Amino acid sequence: MASEKLPWIVILLLAIVSPRIEGIGVNWGRAASHPLPPSKVVEFLKSNGITKVKLFDTNPEVLESLSGSNIDVTVGVPNSMLRSLNSSFKVAQSWVHDNLARYFSDGVRIEYIAIGDEPFNHVYGDQFFPFVVGAAENIQTALTKAKLAGRVKLVVPCSFDAFQSESGLPSMGHFRADVNRTMSELLKFLTKHQSPFFVNISPFLSYHSNKNISLDFALFKETARPHKDSRRTYKNSFDLSYDTLVSALSSAGSDKMDIVIGQIGWPTDGAASATSSNAQVFMKKFLEHVRSRSGTPLRPKEPPIETYILSLLDEDNRSIATGNFERYWGVFTFDGQAKYQLDLGQGSRKLVNAQNVQYLSSKWCVVNNNQNLSNATTRALEACSSADCSALSPGASCFNLSWPGNISYALNSYYQQHDQRADSCDFGGLGLITTVDPSVGTCRFIVQLRTSSSASFFISHWRITAATILLWLVGGGF
Repeated sequence: MASEKLPWIVILLLAIVSPRIEGIGVNWGRAASHPLPPSKVVEFLKSNGITKVKLFDTNPEVLESLSGSNIDVTVGVPNSMLRSLNSSFKVAQSWVHDNLARYFSDGVRIEYIAIGDEPFNHVYGDQFFPFVVGAAENIQTALTKAKLAGRVKLVVPCSFDAFQSESGLPSMGHFRADVNRTMSELLKFLTKHQSPFFVNISPFLSYHSNKNISLDFALFKETARPHKDSRRTYKNSFDLSYDTLVSALSSAGSDKMDIVIGQIGWPTDGAASATSSNAQVFMKKFLEHVRSRSGTPLRPKEPPIETYILSLLDEDNRSIATGNFERYWGVFTFDGQAKYQLDLGQGSRKLVNAQNVQYLSSKWCVVNNNQNLSNATTRALEACSSADCSALSPGASCFNLSWPGNISYALNSYYQQHDQRADSCDFGGLGLITTVDPSVGTCRFIVQLRTSSSASFFISHWRITAATILLWLVGGGF
């Protein structure tokens, strides 16, 4: 009889002693000129076994599409609302009523509310973070009054530059001096409400900006030179960053706080090291690391309780302030086609692409070689000022296009962005509409999606600075 009961005892013991890992999710951003319809996205989320999704807002169409899906949802409060939410309980109460209450009754499984999007990021200065705790407290009170406090937790996604170690040693990690006081208040709030610490970690950005981080170290490769911190050995960039945060939390008196990785990924274009092959290596190794439950040197056998991959889809309206690679974080292309194979929850099966995607007509805008091309570069610069030419940047997939192929790429990007209107391929007679796909090698001339919101985009998201364009020119772009 004892032998028959042993498996149940073992299962019980494992449940008690094993670290709590609640799943792998994805960030679903919508900074796209022609986004996939939410219902179609939810279809292929479910087809790929993805059970958690993190949003950056409370878009009604998106939340309605998640109703009854059994997908756990994190919704976002934009940074622009933090000041008003901090100063007014009525604003917080209205936000909860308008953006949360009805969706709970409609079967949307909202798990977290993210207060801001990296409000501690150093590029914002003190524009947002001083209002984080006040905004969180007001929303928490509003949730209590709406009898929703027990169903959802408040969190604050923190950028990896909110903590640091001047020596590069994880054991010396601490929060930035300018955010220390607010961070201390935030940690008290999170502890009081048993909420985890959300952090965005980017081995890609660490490699991109830190000469002491090698590509092999960022990609979890066994050939990487390990980093030493006293008796601890670090074999990859993720563990190094993670334990720097663990030390920062410990120094602030929150050494036992659960950690959630709010964003982590590897882009596939826009920079020399941003390739699909590198992305696949990184994501595969990272997910193996998390699922092994091995933890890190400072938290052995205690991996993050949840992880959200950056990102589900490419977003051509995403800000490129930190680099052109920002538009290529997706595991899937903008139209929902897998770039590489990865186990997101579907097991040994291949990733399932979005089905029955509706595109605009198979038409492209290219240079008319029968015209005078003396002003072609000027026309291309005009096109790129309000279209996505990030793939033409140094190291990107279309950088090696010869002239005038690169001009054609710019013209087509503008043409697709403007829903293939005939006048958007004029360019003073320089443009020519063709039904022959001009794609070359890995450089894809896209055909945009047919969406109801095709025309509603914000040019301000697209603006590429004159300095950036000049860099492309110097690098041989045009």
